[in-house]
Amino acid sequence: MVSRIGLVTGSTSGIGLGIARVLATKLEALIISGFATADQVTQIKSELTSAKGCQIEYVNADLSRPTEIAKMFNKIHEIFPEGLDVLVNNAGVQHVCPTENFPNDKWDDMIAVNLSAPFHAIKSALPKMKEKGYGRIINIASAHGLVASANKAPYCATKHGIVGMTKSVALETAESGITCNAICPGFAYTPLVKKQVEAYADQKKLSFEEAKKMFVADKHPHKDFVTPEEIGEMIAYLCTPAARMITGATLSIDGGWSAW
Repeated sequence: MVSRIGLVTGSTSGIGLGIARVLATKLEALIISGFATADQVTQIKSELTSAKGCQIEYVNADLSRPTEIAKMFNKIHEIFPEGLDVLVNNAGVQHVCPTENFPNDKWDDMIAVNLSAPFHAIKSALPKMKEKGYGRIINIASAHGLVASANKAPYCATKHGIVGMTKSVALETAESGITCNAICPGFAYTPLVKKQVEAYADQKKLSFEEAKKMFVADKHPHKDFVTPEEIGEMIAYLCTPAARMITGATLSIDGGWSAW
C-alpha cells in the first residue's frame, strides 16, 4: 500500500505540470492526467520519477464527459485500491468573446470541463477519503473566481462556481479529516504565456523584461507573473498536518490583483 497518493488533472502542461513537479517531491505516488502524445507522457513520467523516486502513473480521460471521469477513477482504483489522498482539480479551458457573440458550444465546454468535471472528480474521490479519514481536495479556481473581466463571462461563471462548490464541500467534510480549498491564481507564467510576451515585446519594440512587466501591469500590482511551481508549493503546504484547519478557504496567488 502506498501511503500518499495524488491526482492532478491537466498535468501534462502549463500550471498542472508545475504543480506535478512539486508534488512529485512530496508524495509517494502521483497520477498525471491530460492530453499528450505517448512520447510526451514518457518524458514527463521520467522527469517526475527522477525527482524523488515518486511512482508516476498516467491515466487520461475526456473530462467533458462524466462517464469518462468514472472510467478514470475505476482505473485509478485498480492501481491504488486505497484511493486518493490528494485531488487537485486543475484542468480547464478558456475562450474570450463578448457575451452576445459567445458560441454556445464553447459555453457548454467550459461548464463541463471547468465546473462539472471537478464536481464529478470530488464525488468519485470522497468515499475512499472518508474511509481512511484523510483527504486533501484543492480546486484551481482563478482570480476570475473573485473578480471579473470583460469578455470572460462564462469563464468567470465557472470559476466563481468552483469557489462556491469548494465552500460547500468543506462544510460537508468538516469533521472527516478531509479539507477542501480553492486556489485563485492570477496570470501564470507558462511556456504559452512566454510566447505571448515575446510577441508583445516584438510588437512594442521592448526588451523581454520590459514587456513581461507591462503584460501584467494592469492586473498585477506586483508586476510579475505567478509561477506554476509557486502554486504547487501552496498545494504542498495544504497537504501538511499544519494545514488541517484550513478548509473552505479561497487563497489568492495573484500579485495583489484581487486587492485593487
